[in-house]
Amino acid sequence: MTRLLLTVPEAAETLAISRSKLYQLLHAGALTSVLIGGSRRIPLSALHDYVNHLTDKEAAA
Repeated sequence: MTRLLLTVPEAAETLAISRSKLYQLLHAGALTSVLIGGSRRIPLSALHDYVNHLTDKEAAA
């Protein structure tokens, strides 16, 4: 079964970036997240959206 939500370290590893960079993206609003009982989780769809945004931006340049 594919997981729909990732922890911050898992999401950072998936994007091949540091945890601090992932927190910067969250703070800037580039990635969305949810809180579940005080635990921050990143929807897998948010990672796909972010990568699609980056590739669209590159294609337009």
